[in-house]
Amino acid sequence: MFELLTEKFSNVVEKLKRAKRLDEKTIDEALKDIRRALLEADVNIEVVKQFINDVKGKLVGQEVIKGLNAGETVIKLIYDELLEILGEEAPLQKAEKPPTVIMLVGLQGTGKTTTAGKLARWLKSKGYAVGVVSTDVRRPAAGKQLCTLAESIGVPCFIDETEKDAVRLTEKVIKQAQESGLSHIILDTAGRLHIDQELMDELVKIKEKVNPAEILYVADAMQGQDAINTAEEFHKRLGLTGVILTKLDGDAKGGIALSVRKVLGVPIKFIGVGEKIEDFEPFHPDRIAQRILGLGDIQTLVEKMQSAIDEDKAQEMAKRVMNAEFTLEDLKEQLQMIRNLGPLENVLKMIPGIGSKIKDLKVDEKQFVRIEAIINSMTPEERANPHIINGSRKRRIARGSGTTIMDVNRLLKQYKEMKKMMKKMKKSGKMKLPFNMPNLPF
Repeated sequence: MFELLTEKFSNVVEKLKRAKRLDEKTIDEALKDIRRALLEADVNIEVVKQFINDVKGKLVGQEVIKGLNAGETVIKLIYDELLEILGEEAPLQKAEKPPTVIMLVGLQGTGKTTTAGKLARWLKSKGYAVGVVSTDVRRPAAGKQLCTLAESIGVPCFIDETEKDAVRLTEKVIKQAQESGLSHIILDTAGRLHIDQELMDELVKIKEKVNPAEILYVADAMQGQDAINTAEEFHKRLGLTGVILTKLDGDAKGGIALSVRKVLGVPIKFIGVGEKIEDFEPFHPDRIAQRILGLGDIQTLVEKMQSAIDEDKAQEMAKRVMNAEFTLEDLKEQLQMIRNLGPLENVLKMIPGIGSKIKDLKVDEKQFVRIEAIINSMTPEERANPHIINGSRKRRIARGSGTTIMDVNRLLKQYKEMKKMMKKMKKSGKMKLPFNMPNLPF
């Protein structure tokens, strides 16, 4: 999502790093580039003006911060101002007595129902007893979709397809959910293609009936400032407590993330970062600021690795690698670990110094699939002892994996080079790898 901003800000950062001192010309040029970048990213114009004025006000007469050079001093101030715009982390509020009701609102097509499922999964992963409720009487498929999602993650779903009044339906299903002893209930409300009085009146009545601890507006990040304008209307009538941004993995420019808090006065609480139900995470302003400045996002990368990779397996593999006992079966497992982290280009963007340099990179993940297919077509003996793979075996493996003999040869050559390198490193005593994370095999 932040590719455009990251690219532009990274260019500014590089120029500033080369700056010897904070003269007026250097500051003005940097701020001009930043202003252009923010406007191109569809950040609210008033937010841009305030950001530039605040940064300039702090830079005038600014002494170089101890331990930093002139460029790093400016970068530190820009980072602090980005945090000011993005706001602080805002955890979910709890009701005084369970269950805590979380009401999701927004227009149709923003991913509200899918978000309800994602939020339920996230809460369940934190140890809460959570259930989901649909009050959408206009789109029957919404309730079924929500229940399908709920079933896939093992949480209860409450719907009533016979009731056609949204407010009465809410009373019925909320009562059922409350009797189930849940700690959290996620309420998926009906959406419209546009704002109308009937929708707002209905949502106000539902709010009065359930007294939610949170009213979260689900915004499609692809809509930019239009989503902010719509959210303002919901906020006036309902009093939003936060925003969830969806589709941040798409081609959105990122301006909405930098505009929400300043324009609405409410925080972003969660972001949807992909289509899978697990592609959902709390909004961390400091990490977003780091990504925008091209400084990476190591914290999120580590969390992804901790959730996707079996630590015992990784440690066992590390021992085999350090002893130069790495087999083709190990290679396959390592590739699977890497693929569990999500799209590789997204993972690479979290590494400091890389994000802004790979905007056009398209990682061919089919290559991983081909390698796995080749290894799967081998016998256990062949995986453990690849040197026995002769011409006839290669032909069989290629046929079984839907690849060519050239593909098989390429993999065996890469594997052989890896083994050779491992043996050299072991012999030289340099095999001291921090294998808390998988290394790319090639």
